[in-house]
Amino acid sequence: MRKTLVLMLVCLAGSFASAQAQQKSDADKVEELELTLMNAYKERHVEVFASLLDDDFVSTFEDGSTYSKTGYLSFSVTSSSHVDLVEMSDMKTRVHGHTAIVTGWYHEKGQNKGEKYDYHDRFTDVWMKKDGKWLLIASHYAVPMKQ
Repeated sequence: MRKTLVLMLVCLAGSFASAQAQQKSDADKVEELELTLMNAYKERHVEVFASLLDDDFVSTFEDGSTYSKTGYLSFSVTSSSHVDLVEMSDMKTRVHGHTAIVTGWYHEKGQNKGEKYDYHDRFTDVWMKKDGKWLLIASHYAVPMKQ
């Protein structure tokens, strides 16, 4: 009886560890995709950028404007802007089944229509695993309030 109970506990622990490892690998994969997405944005690799966005993707910017996938791609390759720096920090990824939520700090520097800019935002990205592939379905940027 005792051996059976110990064996059951070992099996349960193994299943739990396996589920945690899978969840961790999904979180790691999503964080890698975040970095790939930001690099594709900075370097204007539209094909890579587009391949990571779901067809129903929506982004909400700091000013409240929203963009669909097509609008976001158009915005991102505007010839009047040049991105010098894109970086993310303090990223935290939470995976819930086929959905991952990434939060963190976003920093971007560049020029738009000859004017320099330097953005410091908080971001929330929502990824969904569809047919075995993680796609970004929603993104939100916000300027932290000064206190």
